Amino acid sequence: MDAAKLLAQQLIDERLAACVQIQEGIQSVYRWDGKICNDTEVLLSAKTSTTQWQRIEAFIKSHHPYQLPEILALKPAEYSQAYGVWINEESR
Repeated sequence: MDAAKLLAQQLIDERLAACVQIQEGIQSVYRWDGKICNDTEVLLSAKTSTTQWQRIEAFIKSHHPYQLPEILALKPAEYSQAYGVWINEESR
């Protein structure tokens, strides 16, 4: 959780995201280095503009404690115009 809070703060400080939500208690089951792992993780959702993709991906890779962090981009089909303006202003 401490690493998640720090990363969230850094993303806001660097204006790479307008908002970062932190959700703890995510249970992940996955295979890594040939063995099955079952871990509790923290999920961060960063709200940002599409123009920030390369910068935010590079930032997360260099600051995340995992060797291979999950970095996904989900583009909403619809969103309010005012919210989109706020996102673009805060993540420039």
